[in-house]
Amino acid sequence: MTDMPEPIPAERLHLAMPPVHESAVDERVYRKQRLAGALRLFARLGYEEGVAGHISVRDPEAPDCFWVNPFGEPFATMTAGRLILVNGDGQVVRGTRHVNQAAFAVHAAVHRARPGTVAVVHSHSVHGRALAALGELLDPISQEACAFYQDHALYDAYTGVTVDAAEGKRVAAALGPYKAVILRNHGLLTVGDSVDAAAWWFVSMERCAQVQLSARAAGKPVLIDHRDALATREQLGGDLVAWISYQPLWRRIAAEEPELMS
Repeated sequence: MTDMPEPIPAERLHLAMPPVHESAVDERVYRKQRLAGALRLFARLGYEEGVAGHISVRDPEAPDCFWVNPFGEPFATMTAGRLILVNGDGQVVRGTRHVNQAAFAVHAAVHRARPGTVAVVHSHSVHGRALAALGELLDPISQEACAFYQDHALYDAYTGVTVDAAEGKRVAAALGPYKAVILRNHGLLTVGDSVDAAAWWFVSMERCAQVQLSARAAGKPVLIDHRDALATREQLGGDLVAWISYQPLWRRIAAEEPELMS
């Protein structure tokens, strides 16, 4: 009988973790590359709707400024070098393209209200918009949905395309301390302490919306009870877990489309 091999000690096993950068310059490069990658991934997932949708990331050296995709530029061909830097007044301070004013109005307000937030994501995904049209929150009907249990909000108003600062402040107030907000008749918005975490929350929330709508169409979903939903959120609802969960998506897009780094 062949002897079983000895288990490898845990300390010798590699687990990907968020990198720590020695300088703001290195951190900026990293954040911009992750932003370009997230936009390309969103294009693959069908989250792009014309000129709508934007992801922003706070600059590590100028925290009142954020990098964002330029207005009208396709997600699928975005590169780190094509991103623009916008200040708190909505003025482009680096880059040669216009900013989406909706990106400025909402994202700037959220970044101001949440100084610890690094990235903000909003795009017009199909199932997120469908759930938003119902004006409802996610129910705890799956393990993934429990990550959002009592950690997302509903902005129960619609006033058209958001281009003014006052509306952005109201969205930020509705988000409060949570990781996500459902904008009624509009879609989803998520935040995180990294681009990876914020992007993962958006992807996961969109999928949870799809599951909820599908389950309801088939019958009456069974809710996970309060205690178990809270316990699951404690296990799965943190930004570190989101960052780790996002890595297979990042590695695929980075390997297949390495030009996004430039």
